Amino acid sequence: MKSAVETLNPTRVRLTVEVPFEELKDSLDAAYKKINQQVTVKGFRKGKIPARVIDQRFGRGAVLEEAVNDALPKFYTEAVNEAELNVLGQPEVDITELKDGETLNFTAEVDVRPALEIPDYSGIEVEVDAVEVSEEDVDKAVSDLRERFASTSPVERAAQDGDVVTLDLEAKVDGEVLEDGVASGVSYTIGSGELLDGIDDAVTGLEAGGEATFASELKGGSAAGKEAEVTVKVTQVAARELPELDDEFAQLASEFDTLEELRADSRKRLENMKQYDQATQAQERVLEKLLELVEVPVPEKLLEEEVNTRKHNLEHHQLGQMGLDLPKYLEIQGKTEEEFETETREAAVKGIKTQFVLDELVKQEKLNVNQEELTEHLMRRAASSGMSPDQFAQAVVEGGQVPLLVGEVARGKALAVVVEKATVKDTNGEIIDLEDEEEETEAAEATETPAEAPAEEKTEEKTEG
Repeated sequence: MKSAVETLNPTRVRLTVEVPFEELKDSLDAAYKKINQQVTVKGFRKGKIPARVIDQRFGRGAVLEEAVNDALPKFYTEAVNEAELNVLGQPEVDITELKDGETLNFTAEVDVRPALEIPDYSGIEVEVDAVEVSEEDVDKAVSDLRERFASTSPVERAAQDGDVVTLDLEAKVDGEVLEDGVASGVSYTIGSGELLDGIDDAVTGLEAGGEATFASELKGGSAAGKEAEVTVKVTQVAARELPELDDEFAQLASEFDTLEELRADSRKRLENMKQYDQATQAQERVLEKLLELVEVPVPEKLLEEEVNTRKHNLEHHQLGQMGLDLPKYLEIQGKTEEEFETETREAAVKGIKTQFVLDELVKQEKLNVNQEELTEHLMRRAASSGMSPDQFAQAVVEGGQVPLLVGEVARGKALAVVVEKATVKDTNGEIIDLEDEEEETEAAEATETPAEAPAEEKTEEKTEG
């Protein structure tokens, strides 16, 4: 076999392959064997029909077609390996010549990863938010905790904002009660906004036994998105009572003996959260600067596939779980379809460029992934997917996705290397020293392909060739 490579553009090549006919022998033998098992000829046992009889009865062309279909993937792979190409997706193959007993010639056009030059990135500088926790922040954290320990007690008065009411609901559309539009004993906190639009105004001022009817657009169920006439009956009104903010509350709500210790712990937790946000912000901004330094051509076919995958996953997975369709989602977001298309395409371009650049850095920096790092990453992904580590690991192995996770961890380590060499300052002008361990952990999360976003998993599959 002989092959040659022609570069069509930075992300696409054409392979020209010439195969001497004798190299098709194994595939021809396999073709005759396969046809033997599929046909019957009077006078011959199944599987024992001579090749010349098959040629006479069914045509040599049918055998050649079967043999070529069997052989093409092998010769294509050999040509790719010989040329040391990093291919993306499936090739477009064209058989240019097939002469029985002489030669098989074909071409294969395929996208390839572009050759990238990673310049010196040690001069990258970014600014991030300073870690500042105010007394108001601590007050809110303690107040939120206090809300969780509120108690309720029935009262004989009209319902008001903040009360917990028990409700019976009935929804009608076009005068007909919906099968899934009746509920009883629903507990609702007035002002929480957790039920239907308009319900707060409807129940405020009602005492137990009171009823009201209002119009509202249904958020879910069989008539999601439709205007409904909703009748609500209040069966109980309960007032929420907050515990006193004192040492007794601290002992009830935490492991601390005093309110002062609880507030100090709340401050520390808030600081940790803001430090995590700061580290994530640093990674995102360093990555943006890095991408600006590198010219990354994006294969158009890969980009279109990635855009379509992202849109499919949004419509059929994420929005489906929320009971929304794309038009309703765009209405809620205040976006036009053109704006959505533009944003999706820009996100897909950034995702592909990020993967190409960080994968190149993995090679350049000779980064490896050990078992401990892979296990830690798997645990994080399992937690974000809502699955147990064992379930997630089994799904990854069965789906052949282990290389995908290894790639995610390696890219996270590559970004951590860049962040470590960058100058990161906060808005106060202070230089931030991000710990290596935090960088690698968070960088892996920043560059991972969210399972919750299978779109990016599919990109990984495509770009691994």
